[in-house]
Amino acid sequence: MGSTAIPGFTGAPTLTQSSNDVNSPGFTGLSSYSSDLQNAMNRSLALASLPLQQLQNQQSLLSSQSSALSSLDTQFSALQSAVTSLSSASHNLLYSSISDQTVLSASLGTGALPGTYTVQVTDPGSSSIALSNSAAPVTDPTTQNLSSASSFTLTINGVVQPAITPAANNLNALAAAINAANDGVQATVVNVGPPSAPNYQLSLESTQLGNISIQLNDGSANLMAPLVTGSPALYQVNGAPATPISSATDTVTIAPGVTATLLQKGTSTITVSQSASAISNALSSFASAYNSAVDELTKSRGQNGGALTGESVISGLTQSLHQLANYSGAGAGSFNSLADLGLGFDTNGHLNFDPTALFNVSGSQLNDLVSFLGSSSTSGFLQFASNLMTGIEDPTSGLLKTAISSTSNEITNENQLIANQQARLTQLQTSLQAKMSAADATISQIESQVTYFTSLFQSMLFPANQQR
Repeated sequence: MGSTAIPGFTGAPTLTQSSNDVNSPGFTGLSSYSSDLQNAMNRSLALASLPLQQLQNQQSLLSSQSSALSSLDTQFSALQSAVTSLSSASHNLLYSSISDQTVLSASLGTGALPGTYTVQVTDPGSSSIALSNSAAPVTDPTTQNLSSASSFTLTINGVVQPAITPAANNLNALAAAINAANDGVQATVVNVGPPSAPNYQLSLESTQLGNISIQLNDGSANLMAPLVTGSPALYQVNGAPATPISSATDTVTIAPGVTATLLQKGTSTITVSQSASAISNALSSFASAYNSAVDELTKSRGQNGGALTGESVISGLTQSLHQLANYSGAGAGSFNSLADLGLGFDTNGHLNFDPTALFNVSGSQLNDLVSFLGSSSTSGFLQFASNLMTGIEDPTSGLLKTAISSTSNEITNENQLIANQQARLTQLQTSLQAKMSAADATISQIESQVTYFTSLFQSMLFPANQQR
């Protein structure tokens, strides 16, 4: 029957495939067969855990695939944005240059046409400013005010505005209430006293240019005094009209789609020209985004490819990139393919952009370029590229988005299967633990009885030994 020494019963092994695995507490065996019972339980649990290990391996693979898909999605989203930027650039063929940027700045909008505009700024204009004339200085604008009144009346150029009601009776709250009313003045609190003796006053500046009267009344007295008399902006465009144009703002429209901001007195020329520079910059960004997508796909190919090696989504995305880079137009004009734009492949499958291809594009060639690019909704390369990228990135039906969603659902299902399998293992473990403990206790009891009867027989067979 073996030795009666009782080896320690350390219990079932701990399954370590994931943080959710079954952990079995050991029990201390009482019989000499406790280690055999433990081994038997270990084998049973190990066999029962094989399906769980397979599920966890599949979960790990899906997790890696999900990560790889997210990385691909980042790169293809960037490529889609590059196509959108190219579409914007194709509608922005005008640029402006300014002979003297200290006199004015300019911006172009819808309707702008090539041309030259000489702007003579006689006066860039200024705002009117009024300052409060409180006899008693306000030393703390967070607790003191110009008046104890709870409501004030603001009058601008003789027009009475709706009542101003500050949230609190202090100078800061009064300035905030005036600004919130947005009646045509900007209120600020300024310290007109020395640091040792602060004297905070209310300054009101007109938002429009010109000689504008500003007054604030507390119901019993006027609180403001004129400080600066403003003037309107005065300017001429190409020498016209004979009398300078007067404007209440320093931002003026000098031609359809051409806006200038007057900065100081002087003369400056705005030249509006057509150029492919915006398209050239957008094509450079497109090539960079395309190459990043190519590099990301390369990670899922070959012997050392990642979790997506061999998956259909990789071949689908590769085919889409191939179609995108090999687009050809209708065969009219100076531009019929991306190669005509300066885009060409290198030995690594990357797109290289040569900006010199568009350096001297002008006139009819520029029209051909715009025609080849088309628009995202009607025709040309941009429509083809936009539809292709939508087929990849559409939130509900796109190739990548569908793969990401499908993988996410599979991970959710795997997690549930793992949880169910772990529950079954826990139940099995508990059952085996109870059965092995009961068997061990029974064997231990039998061993005790054997020891007792053995000792009894020995005393009966060898009485002389006992007399000694």
